[in-house]
Amino acid sequence: MKKRTKKKISHRKNNSHTSSSIKEICIRYSILLFLAIFSLPVIYKIFKPLTIFPVYYLLKLSYNIQLINDYLIIGDTIIQIIPACIAGSAYLLLIILNLSVPMKTKKRVHTLTFSILLLLIINILRIFFFALLYHNNFRYFNITHKITWYFLSIVFVIAIWFATIAIFKIKEIPFYTDVKYLSKNRSNK
Repeated sequence: MKKRTKKKISHRKNNSHTSSSIKEICIRYSILLFLAIFSLPVIYKIFKPLTIFPVYYLLKLSYNIQLINDYLIIGDTIIQIIPACIAGSAYLLLIILNLSVPMKTKKRVHTLTFSILLLLIINILRIFFFALLYHNNFRYFNITHKITWYFLSIVFVIAIWFATIAIFKIKEIPFYTDVKYLSKNRSNK
């Protein structure tokens, strides 16, 4: 009789754990869906000043520069920081990757903070570098800018994600781990 009781209790614990995990997955993906649909304007609003002001202050170290709205003006060179320069989609992709992996809340906050700050620093340095090239009439500015825009921006996000995986020892695979868990849980019923 004791064995049956233990089995029933063990079975209840598994169901409790399962529903908790399924609930957590539903919450994460609800947040993820909401962010994917509605967050880009907010991301741009937050990261525009966080990007423009550091670039301005870095350039100010070497140049007499003015900042007027989205424009950096160095002598007769006018550089407009457009929304694409802010890389809102890259931030959103990092957030989506983060939310598509199961992890504890504290670890999620650390991984999000790390990956977003790293992308912010890289993006500030990228814009600073290209502002220097543009101001100094670098002959291959357009091709270099396009290669960086179309190819290296993807590489940056992937590299940041892999660095996050390595540093925080993330073993789960975005989306796949959840799908595998859900399908395993479904086949156990």
